[in-house]
Amino acid sequence: MDACCGYAKLHRLFEPSEMVCSRTLYNWVWANLLPLKVMDLPDALRRKVSKSKPHAHKKKYGRSISDRPSVAGLRIEEGHWEGDAVVGKRSGKEAVILTLLEKKTENCLPLRIRNRTSQAVMEAMWALRAEFGDNLSRVFQTITVDNGGEFADSAKVEEWSTQVFFAHPCTSWESAQNERHNGLFRAFFPKGVSIAQYSEEDVRSAADELNGRPRRKLGCRTPEELSEAFLASVFAV
Repeated sequence: MDACCGYAKLHRLFEPSEMVCSRTLYNWVWANLLPLKVMDLPDALRRKVSKSKPHAHKKKYGRSISDRPSVAGLRIEEGHWEGDAVVGKRSGKEAVILTLLEKKTENCLPLRIRNRTSQAVMEAMWALRAEFGDNLSRVFQTITVDNGGEFADSAKVEEWSTQVFFAHPCTSWESAQNERHNGLFRAFFPKGVSIAQYSEEDVRSAADELNGRPRRKLGCRTPEELSEAFLASVFAV
């Protein structure tokens, strides 16, 4: 609600006399005065993150997140991404969604892939290379993923001048932004429900809705707005 109010003020969608605060909107929802239910509102609970000591790498797929340039975690420049896989059924033998989240703009790029394998992930990365061409390493300066087997071959992306780093095992906070965003994504693709029943259009539609939501942390702008400006600057060079 805060982000929605901020977005409306930023873009002057209403006259000042017509604007209300987010608290008023919440009160209206609780009073059933808006066509929304309380359950329709984004989850506002802050989850505590356990920061226990990182486990040593059990698998060595590539460079450790410990070697990642500090700027990649500061959210002060675009081009630094976190990757993860959203799984429907735990077997992972059917379609899954590879999610890539740009850390500064919080723009999500989801890719429906045929299964949870390193080959399927690399097929998706090759598709991105075809889309962005020589600009790939400017759009994707770094990508940080976990140590799941589906990312076993991801270090090969470094051949295209994009740096790839691997988080420590059992340290979800090292890719906390993507973890939180995947929680929002679950509203469209619940756990235990086969991803195979969703089309690529379904995946893109869900991403468009999330990328079109104004975020308070982004100055009440949307990830889509910021991402479009970033890509425009890349391709203008």
